[in-house]
Amino acid sequence: MSSNPRPSLYLAPSVNTTTVVTTTTTTTTYAPIPLPPIPPPSSPKDPKLYPLLNATLPRSLREFPLVFPGGSRATFRDGELGEQEMQEEESVVEGKGWRMVKRDENEPRKEVGLVEAIERYGRKRSYTNENMMEGIEAIPGLVANTPPRKKAKSHPPPPINTINTAAPPSPLPSPHGSPPPESIWPSAPPSGHSSPQPQAQAPLQPDLSLTTLLALPSLLSHFSSLPPPLQSHVLLTFLRHSPLSVLRTLHSVLTPTLARDFLTLLPPELVSQILSYLSFPDLARASRVSKAWRAIIDSDPVLWRDLLKSTRIWFGHDSETAFAEAIMARRRRQGLPAPNSLPLPHPYKILFKSRHLTRTRWVTNQDPKRLTFPAHGRSVVTCLIFSHGRIISASDDHTIHVYSPVTGTLIRSLDGHEGGVWALAATKNTLVSGSTDRTVRIWDLETGRCTHVFGGHTSTVRCLAIVKPEWIDYENEHGVVVREKWPKRPLIVTGSRDHSLRVWTLPRPGDEEYRCYGADDTEIDPSEEDVDDNPYHKLHLEGHDHAVRALAARGRTLVSGSYDSTVRIWDIITGECKWVLVGHTQKVYSVVLDINRNLACSGSMDGTVRVWNLSTGQCQHILAGHTSLVGLLGLSPSYLVSAAADSTLRVWDPDTGELRHTLAAHSGAITCFQHDEFKVLSGSDGTLKMWDIRDGTQVRDLLTGIVGVWQVVFEGRWCVAASNRMDSTVLDVWDFGDDDDDDWEGEPPGGLYDEESDYDDEEDDLDRAQAEVDAMDQDLEGVPSDADFADADQDQDLGLTDEDDPVVRSPGWRGSSVEAGTSARASTSRETSAGQYRSRSSVRTRSHREVVPLPAGPSEPQLRMLPALEETPTRPRTRNVGHRRRWQP
Repeated sequence: MSSNPRPSLYLAPSVNTTTVVTTTTTTTTYAPIPLPPIPPPSSPKDPKLYPLLNATLPRSLREFPLVFPGGSRATFRDGELGEQEMQEEESVVEGKGWRMVKRDENEPRKEVGLVEAIERYGRKRSYTNENMMEGIEAIPGLVANTPPRKKAKSHPPPPINTINTAAPPSPLPSPHGSPPPESIWPSAPPSGHSSPQPQAQAPLQPDLSLTTLLALPSLLSHFSSLPPPLQSHVLLTFLRHSPLSVLRTLHSVLTPTLARDFLTLLPPELVSQILSYLSFPDLARASRVSKAWRAIIDSDPVLWRDLLKSTRIWFGHDSETAFAEAIMARRRRQGLPAPNSLPLPHPYKILFKSRHLTRTRWVTNQDPKRLTFPAHGRSVVTCLIFSHGRIISASDDHTIHVYSPVTGTLIRSLDGHEGGVWALAATKNTLVSGSTDRTVRIWDLETGRCTHVFGGHTSTVRCLAIVKPEWIDYENEHGVVVREKWPKRPLIVTGSRDHSLRVWTLPRPGDEEYRCYGADDTEIDPSEEDVDDNPYHKLHLEGHDHAVRALAARGRTLVSGSYDSTVRIWDIITGECKWVLVGHTQKVYSVVLDINRNLACSGSMDGTVRVWNLSTGQCQHILAGHTSLVGLLGLSPSYLVSAAADSTLRVWDPDTGELRHTLAAHSGAITCFQHDEFKVLSGSDGTLKMWDIRDGTQVRDLLTGIVGVWQVVFEGRWCVAASNRMDSTVLDVWDFGDDDDDDWEGEPPGGLYDEESDYDDEEDDLDRAQAEVDAMDQDLEGVPSDADFADADQDQDLGLTDEDDPVVRSPGWRGSSVEAGTSARASTSRETSAGQYRSRSSVRTRSHREVVPLPAGPSEPQLRMLPALEETPTRPRTRNVGHRRRWQP
């Protein structure tokens, strides 16, 4: 009980009834009687030694009714009771045949003090039956004929001493007993009337309850001075004589006060060790014990890391780190956590819940919510992306559509390409597309506007990727491996049937718009664009002798696969070709890149998958087994999956090259697939199937009885498929989550997130630009000059030959798949947003000086001669520079 507030005694209103012809009821309310305050402790007391000193008592002990002799009622209220708690509904006074109307809140309330009430009730008068004593009902049978005399003046009532008037001289009982307390109520003066008269009664008569309340301060002072053993004896004596109801009330107060929360008292290391023995359901129940327990459990990264590992959903290869960094970046952007709020859970807890739901919901939810709607008329869906709650589809009908996965509504249609769209990549609100019209377009997904049009390629833009800045291990010019962030700004890499690749700066939102020569004129060929006029163009990578069919890029490393049967490794900062990987005997259709294992994988029409070591340029594994074109590859932390035109999918171990499972149930060529660490979704003629990637078994058929499946993509709770039915194209959307799964976070393909900003503050723009120029100058020191190119051409004329194969370190695990057969799949990427290089240098890479010969492996063939340029079916178009017009800003 607090020592500052002062307890009070609230008397119940008195009701006096006078009966004449009618009944008049008078209700008198009394001001609170202040009781002696509890004295504060003489010195500050340790809350650990006195836990109940500042404890909040239950309301039943802070406010309770008292009944005094004569039927008077009062309510004891502790001084700690707040104003709002005291403003309760007043009790309604009523009797037989009448009821008091509730007092108006605005009407001033008249209260009678205790002294005034005692004086009023102490007065004595004589009345006849027609003139009765005030406040006293006439006694039947008693008739007074004497007229009333003049009112006798009574003595003023003595003041009430609330300190210890009615209390015994000592808080302990006297051996001989204490004299009865002297009445504090004034008595009426004697009356001269000889007949018995009714006498007014005081509003309350003191008893042990009031005496105890008045004596409580002195009792407490005396008790505090006793030694602890005696205090215990006194309290135990009281408790032994207390009924069960009192003991239960005390138990309800003492139990929570004396309880000790061991999780909040132990060191974090011991707490984490103790909680590690609990299963996930037990942890979920423990987190509901209290806010403190929830904060401890949610914020323990070691606990959730160990739980991820014990349940076999810890995949490694930086996938967990990438997820955690994305969650933290989102919180920074949203200003979380909010002040005075509960601590947010560690990202590992969110990851555990998301992977747990992904593992269970996709299998146990046999009837997921499904939505089907038409899209793109009868055209083929060439690309499909699920990004930030949006479905983005591209088609050979020259359009790009954006749909809502919840309603299936067409949010916007992006029109502008003059040919089919065969490549897409998205990051936040920016979309990049490549088309058969030989242009690359940048779109604002918020407004649907095409903000930039890049020209330069002379044939179809077949594949593209957005390269986001990320920390990588990079070998600098001194041969020392350092950890740096590359590229400095987000880039776009495009591959074309013109045998070349180009590197562009991804425009930053709000940057100056650019439209290439002929972008808005269908009669002008955009391939005649002079890329030197484009401030966003960085590099032109030449080297392949046939169409570039697939690419994958992370950090500074770019992997390209071509119909010339080779795979090339590039440095996208300097434009240098680091390795030419030779081994496939037919066209390369798909490539993937593993930044952690420093590997690249390629699939070819020769039916094999090759795993390349990017540090040595050697082929580590040849994965044989397919009997036809391997047109699709996918890579996750634990699995490499290949899909072929032989109607099978194969699951491999990327470290050892061991075949884990063969998924054979389709009847036609695999047209699309996607996988993660739990499942594989594959589409072929007539069906869309789900497989368990861990044991290779088929789980279910999501689509049956259709003509074909163009594309499939999933993330978290969502799955989207584009298929052909009855000569029309439709999109199917499945939601495998429940209503309470709103915090189910999906992991994007390749583990690349869009949460972290790729730009610094505006005030650092100049410093960043200068740092970028310095870095670029440093990287370009080894690039041949124009004189070097002239010397190289002269050397070639003299018959000197060499190979274009230097070495570079590779980043990341990221799969880029392409489509088999007649329905080709564009390279899709969900890498993050972008900035801009202002450098306009276009670097040729066919240098004959700065090269390192490719060491041949024991079983690998030497670099073979490729067919002449005239023999290739996708020979680049010759530019007509005579009619070129330069872009005017």
